[in-house]
Amino acid sequence: MGKASNKEMKIKIASGNVSAMAWLSNTKTAKAVWSALPMEASANRWGGEIYFPIPVKLELEPDAKEIVSEGDVAYWPEGSCFCIFWGKTPASKGNEIRAASEVNVFGSAKNARAFSKVKNGDLVTITKA
Repeated sequence: MGKASNKEMKIKIASGNVSAMAWLSNTKTAKAVWSALPMEASANRWGGEIYFPIPVKLELEPDAKEIVSEGDVAYWPEGSCFCIFWGKTPASKGNEIRAASEVNVFGSAKNARAFSKVKNGDLVTITKA
């Protein structure tokens, strides 16, 4: 994640009785998402991932990737979606965690596995913490 800035960007992601804190990186994507908060949307499940559209339009960053880590918080430019990963997806090979296509990883969530309880259509809120 690099060095913490003077103003650490920390967010709370919640859905029903599930919530997690996430720390954002110092990237263009993280700053754009931070500026758009608070937001809420209906969750979509895709294996060990939830994702939902957000009012942010960005391109892929130079370090965008398909294979991510447990707890990664990412932005998917193809669908203008916020993504949280904790486990294998339908695109995974072996034990990897793979996004549908390249994403901008811009933060890391603690306890991301808690989102395995979130179902399609559940409301997700993201606020500054």
